[in-house]
Amino acid sequence: MPDLSPLIPPDSAAFAGQPLAARMRPETLEEFAGQKHLIGEGKVLRRLIASDTISSMIFWGPPGVGKTTLAQIIARQTRATFINFSAVTSGIKEIRQVMNQAEENRIYGIRTIVFVDEIHRFNKAQQDAFLPYVEKGSIVLIGATTENPSFEINSALLSRCKVFVLQALTREDILGLLRRALTDERGFGREHVEITEQALEAIADFSNGDARSALSTLEMVVLNGDADEKGITVTDETLAQCLSRKSLMYDKDGDEHYNLISALHKSMRNSDPDAAVYWMMRMLEGGEDPLYIARRVLRFAAEDVGLADPRAMEVGVAAYQACHFIGVPECNVHLAEAVVYMSLASKSNAMEMATMEARAAIEKEPDAPVPLHIRNAPTTLMKNLDYGKGYQYAHDYAEKMTAMECLPDNLKGRRFYHPTDQGQEARYRERLEQILAWKESKRQQS
Repeated sequence: MPDLSPLIPPDSAAFAGQPLAARMRPETLEEFAGQKHLIGEGKVLRRLIASDTISSMIFWGPPGVGKTTLAQIIARQTRATFINFSAVTSGIKEIRQVMNQAEENRIYGIRTIVFVDEIHRFNKAQQDAFLPYVEKGSIVLIGATTENPSFEINSALLSRCKVFVLQALTREDILGLLRRALTDERGFGREHVEITEQALEAIADFSNGDARSALSTLEMVVLNGDADEKGITVTDETLAQCLSRKSLMYDKDGDEHYNLISALHKSMRNSDPDAAVYWMMRMLEGGEDPLYIARRVLRFAAEDVGLADPRAMEVGVAAYQACHFIGVPECNVHLAEAVVYMSLASKSNAMEMATMEARAAIEKEPDAPVPLHIRNAPTTLMKNLDYGKGYQYAHDYAEKMTAMECLPDNLKGRRFYHPTDQGQEARYRERLEQILAWKESKRQQS
């Protein structure tokens, strides 16, 4: 069931035994770290919160940047009923219960704000259950997600929400949080913790812009520090043990997955082998299936290299086979060879453009008839209908080609493949120009 109870004041006994990140959760916008582009003086979200004129919105950003905290600050400042709702534990039945309560509130002139954490975990039917209540104003919906709303939120619901993008916290933002945790009584303010500025900087770098991760790490190093009657001392050895393995922010099914494969593809396209190898290894170290990377590299071989270097396709296939036969971690060098080759290869997107232009022509007229002279005629009836009549078999001619038109009548003369002058494609371009000129001369003679 969603949480229908009012928020417990931050100084209550309920905070006893809670993790440091929960104890140090900001209570006001003044304590909130980062996101100045949204909640700085005069910024739109700050004005909406201050004036209590919140409308339906989506908070989109990486973990630990304050999405839930902002919702809780709104809960403390709003005159509306605030309902905390989890997409992990709630289904359509729970949604309808909350919506019925919100509808009753609306009748009595009471606004209801529904906060849905991890809203991307709701399926289409669950998201649709919110839509009519958002439309008629029974609720103000605030959703939080780490995934791209364009892909994970129904378009009808998304169109009725303002999307606010929250950014990873800066190093200075994180350092400010850590210093406050050491002095605030909700944190370690009642204890004397001796920790160097260099150690705090190491924790900030380790957190990768995630406030929750930074505070959890600080709590770990303090609890494992050397305690005596004077207080707690965090040694370099303790710090090193707690920072021994930095987990990579990489969700194989999430938004970061697409960010990294995009970075790999665009680095190869820009002929940057160093960046390409880096992004490839980021994915592998994050647990990505090497066959997925190999498939994307193979796609790149045709989409961005093409006939500028026909060997790129061979290298891509070989890399895929190597990943299949050998697996991780040994296949990382085979993938590295492939992405470096793609990065250094001559580039042409002529194949991609050819498919796109052909697709556009098909969308415009999807049923253009096949010319009769290149239709197959396996039966007498088809021959009587002139299927295959006038077909010219290229091998019967000295030039091994004819001036016969092979496109539908409405597309005669259309060009889809436009070779570039890059790499070996320059040779194919020259050959194509010779072929087109020869065919045009033959047609003029006939």
